[in-house]
Amino acid sequence: MNPLAALDAPVDPVVALTRIAWLLERDRQSTYRVEAFRKAARAARRVGADELARKASARTLTDISGIGKTTAAVIVEAVDGGLPGYLADLQASAPHSLAGGGQEIYRAVRGDLHAHTEWSDGGASLEEMAAAATALGHDWLAITDHSPRLTVANGLSAERLAQQLEDIGELNRESGDGARILTGIEVDILDDGTLDQTDEMLGRLDIVTASVHSKLRMDAAPMTRRMVAAVSDPRVNVLGHCTGRRVTGGRGSRPPSVFDARAVFTACAEHGTAVEINSRPERVDPPDDLIELARDLGCLFAIDSDAHAPGQLDFTSLGAQRAEQHGIDADRIVTTWPVDRVLDWAASDV
Repeated sequence: MNPLAALDAPVDPVVALTRIAWLLERDRQSTYRVEAFRKAARAARRVGADELARKASARTLTDISGIGKTTAAVIVEAVDGGLPGYLADLQASAPHSLAGGGQEIYRAVRGDLHAHTEWSDGGASLEEMAAAATALGHDWLAITDHSPRLTVANGLSAERLAQQLEDIGELNRESGDGARILTGIEVDILDDGTLDQTDEMLGRLDIVTASVHSKLRMDAAPMTRRMVAAVSDPRVNVLGHCTGRRVTGGRGSRPPSVFDARAVFTACAEHGTAVEINSRPERVDPPDDLIELARDLGCLFAIDSDAHAPGQLDFTSLGAQRAEQHGIDADRIVTTWPVDRVLDWAASDV
């Protein structure tokens, strides 16, 4: 399923519900509405095509837990061989791209080094995120759920992370030609620059994206030391949303952290740590002047979605537009690389 190509009738009911959820997420609609369609898709898949058709004919779909009046109407129209009106309206109004530029770089993107699942504060399963990455045409996707100290985001203990690694291994074995899922974490950078996960677990991961989530208003000197220590750690591959700012969104705005960006980005360049261009519309992080500084200092970059749901993976088009605007060559963007090159880079000390 290509989310950027409109579906025509006939369409499978589960595909129709999934596509609606995707388009709503892409348009940043309410989580409640999105989850209603995702829950209905799960319920429809669980019931099976034959029973779904029988209940659609009998108009008893709402007897199935997880299917309400609106989602039942979508299923009925799909079962009857038509294109559900709800889906048709969304497709007609959806822009081909979320960004006004950057298409050449966006087409070059092969993967994403920052994505969340329901294991921490995401809204979808590993399987759903993997399917979405495949649908977008990604070759690979790193799952980077939060680390334990971020309890508000249900951060993963070492034990839970170990279980997730087993589940990712099984998913990859069963995926066939689908996107390869890389093991990873968005690890908190602690106050002294150390990392919020055990050494043993960090050593087992394909990708480590490190971010500051606490004491964002720390004074510039200790914040700089904190960040330099983290990006100099050979296990860290990506510096996530470096200023921590929010420029818009339901949770309000937040000013950027203050630190010596030249010192931090110099350390990134020296240690081969990529500076993330975080593509979430409420972050737009780093700001323009810091992207240019990192570019001029020779840093690598990662255009990441920071997706917390399948439809948000397409946020990378916004990051691609910013990379183009600031003249960043595609080969300096690690998320345009094939998976073997990414893994070699991530495993290297420099």
